[in-house]
Amino acid sequence: MESAHPSDPAAATSSAAPPPPPPPPLPRPVTETVRPEWGGIDRLATLDLLRLMNAEDRTVATAVTGALPRIAAVVDAVAARMGRGGRLVYAGAGTAGRLGVLDASECPPTFNTGPGRVVGLIAGGPPALLHAVEGAEDRPERAVADLDALAPTPDDTVIGLSASGRTPYTVAAVRHARTAGALSVGLSCTAGSPLVAAAELGIEVVVGPEVVAGSTRLKAGTAQKLVLNLISTAVMVRLGKTYGNLMVDVRTGNAKLRDRARRIVTEITGADEATARRALAATGGEAKDAVLVVLAGVDAPAAAQLLAASGGRLRDALELARRPVRTAQE
Repeated sequence: MESAHPSDPAAATSSAAPPPPPPPPLPRPVTETVRPEWGGIDRLATLDLLRLMNAEDRTVATAVTGALPRIAAVVDAVAARMGRGGRLVYAGAGTAGRLGVLDASECPPTFNTGPGRVVGLIAGGPPALLHAVEGAEDRPERAVADLDALAPTPDDTVIGLSASGRTPYTVAAVRHARTAGALSVGLSCTAGSPLVAAAELGIEVVVGPEVVAGSTRLKAGTAQKLVLNLISTAVMVRLGKTYGNLMVDVRTGNAKLRDRARRIVTEITGADEATARRALAATGGEAKDAVLVVLAGVDAPAAAQLLAASGGRLRDALELARRPVRTAQE
C-alpha cells in the first residue's frame, strides 16, 4: 500500500489540525466609553467645564464606598502578612503604575517602614515615572522578570493596578505572584475584568466614563489613589504605626518632621517643649521611644526594649511599662 507523498497537498490538508479560532474581542472598558452629551466640552466656558469635571469627581468617593468591604478584607490580609515580615508590592503601568510608586515612596517618611517593605513596580521601570514608555505595558514577560527580582514569598502581597483591568503587564504580575504563593490582589475600575479574575482578592471601583474619554488619569486615577490611601494607611494603623491618629513612627529627616515629632511627644505626654526635645535627643528623634522616656521614666535603651517586646506598638509598650516588676521571691 502506497503512503501519501509528504509533498502531496491533499495529504497535508487531511493530517493538519485546523487553526483555533481567534478569541472573541473583549468588550470596551467602561473607562473608554464616550458620553455623547459631553461632546461639546471644548466649547464650554472654563467655569462650566470645571463644574462638570468637579461634579464627576464627586461620584468617585461614592464608588469607593461601595468597595469598602473588599478593601477591608485586603487590609486585614496584607497587615497579617506584613506583621510576619512580608512586603507590599504594587504593580501597574502608566498612571496606575505611577500611583503605586507614589504610595510606596510615601510610606518610609510617614510610617518609618524599612527599605523594601513597600515597593512600587511600573512597566518600563524608573524612566516611565517621568516619560511614557510606549509598549511597556504590553510586555507581560517584564512583569514576571520584575517580580522574580523580588523573589516573592507567601508573606508578600502583590496588588495589580489597572483602570481597564486588562493591562498585560499588570495581569501577568498578579498571575505570577499567585503562582509564587504570594497574596494577589487586583484593583480595577472595570467590572468583570481579567485582572480581578486572575487575583485571589479583587477590588472593583467602577467610576464610569471619563469626561475626556479614555483619560484614566481623571476619575479612575482618583479612585485608585483613594483606594491606595485606604489600604496603606489602614495597614500601617493595624501594624501599630500610629498612636490614635498621631504619626508616632514619623521619620524625622527634615526640620518640618522634627517639629512634628516634638508636637507629637508633647501631645501624648503633656510635657513641655524642653522636655520633649530632650527626650527626642536621647532617642535619636524616635517619637515612640521619646514618649516612653517621658511617661515610663526609662532611658532610651529600655524604651527600645519595651517597644521590641510590644511589636512596635506604643500603646502596648506603655501598658507593659505600667505592669509591676515581679521579683525572684515572687
